[in-house]
Amino acid sequence: MAEQATAPAPARLFGTDGVRGVAGELLTGELALRLGSAVTATSPVAAPQVLIVRDTRESGEMLEAAIAAGVAAAGGHALLGGVLPTPGAPLLMRRLGFDLAAVVSASHNPYRDNGIKFFGADGTKLSDADEERVESLVRAGDAEGAAVTAAGVPPVGRVRELHGAGADYLRELELRFRDLDLSGKRIVLDCAHGATYRVAPEIFRRLGAEVTALAVEPDGRNINSDCGSTHVSTLAQRARGALAGGQSGSDGGRYDIAFAFDGDGDRVLAADGQGDVVDGDELLALSALHLRGAGRLPGGGVVVTVMTNFGFHQAMGQSGVEVATTPVGDRHVLAELLERGWALGGEQSGHIIDTGFVPSGDGIAAALLTLEALGGRDLSERDGMRKLPQRLVNVAVADRESLESATVVWEAVERESDGLEGRGRVLVRPSGTEPLVRVMVEAPDEDECVVITERLVATVERELG
Repeated sequence: MAEQATAPAPARLFGTDGVRGVAGELLTGELALRLGSAVTATSPVAAPQVLIVRDTRESGEMLEAAIAAGVAAAGGHALLGGVLPTPGAPLLMRRLGFDLAAVVSASHNPYRDNGIKFFGADGTKLSDADEERVESLVRAGDAEGAAVTAAGVPPVGRVRELHGAGADYLRELELRFRDLDLSGKRIVLDCAHGATYRVAPEIFRRLGAEVTALAVEPDGRNINSDCGSTHVSTLAQRARGALAGGQSGSDGGRYDIAFAFDGDGDRVLAADGQGDVVDGDELLALSALHLRGAGRLPGGGVVVTVMTNFGFHQAMGQSGVEVATTPVGDRHVLAELLERGWALGGEQSGHIIDTGFVPSGDGIAAALLTLEALGGRDLSERDGMRKLPQRLVNVAVADRESLESATVVWEAVERESDGLEGRGRVLVRPSGTEPLVRVMVEAPDEDECVVITERLVATVERELG
């Protein structure tokens, strides 16, 4: 009989957001069991309580069961929270005193992919050092350092359901936004057939909104498929038909605002009263100015990434809000927030973190914060920032590492940056995984943006192509 082919093991299991890969190939039940066992063995608690939640992918139940078996085999107690948005895990950990959490999700990826990410007792993702310890045990094939009984026999933990995890998460959202009255608001929610499909419509209804919920029939394979924040144009088209020109939606009514979540519910994008897409930069600007005006912006600052639109920096500068910039990734944003003692940060993709609520991106909380900031206004009437035209081109190169020593390219970047000083910006960086150099330009005028981008792309192609 021919042996079944398996995907080769990567050089490092943990990436920027946990362990992720095609379910059943890289991410097998065996690997999930070893990860559960290893993370339990590395806990400083003798018999840690480990919360496990997942999104709606068909592989989620298998991986959830395997992690739980690994936790119990290493002497921990696995608590199965079922389908819950990613931010629900750190939120419930901190509220209920759990020691660890595992989230089974591949976020905005197609259903064939899945992932496992771990959170420590403080509600933040495991540090690089902790992930390295877990990975070393997984690769060694055992749970070295696991607790033993007085008789020298490894203890066996338990696997139990955590009833009411969704209700607990909803209760925390309702408490945080108890003063937000959405009575009379007609809101569209695209839940991506993912982890928000129950809790998102419910919290908006509890706060008084009339909700039209889309993509709330998960079948294990339709998560993120032509829906959610990665396909927000579909939602925007529906909103445009219902909002612009007084026309009605397919349900015969008019909508006030629309939100689209991703598969695991840690990010959100919106569509305004004109049916135009509003990204994370604009939602974050709106929230930052609202919280600052209410005296609820700790440290008077906000954290963003290098991809954040220059218009955001201009708006914050004019309003006296300090801005710190990190590499791309919500992990970096959160680390900077904790380092500075600030609370608010986010990414253009719709990850918005308010550590005063939960130390993770939370799409539902961000949508509610947006409505709180609007104070009854339509999103198309928002203040906050004027988004500059942006162009992003991926240039194929022979070796992305050669960018570092490409003097001619950097001279061109400096020249264009000097010409845009105070008005826009240039960002040229290598891809982290592909033979590409990313060229991004932001300028006050679309035509100027295009011309500068074309000049830089031509330089990169000539020097590195």
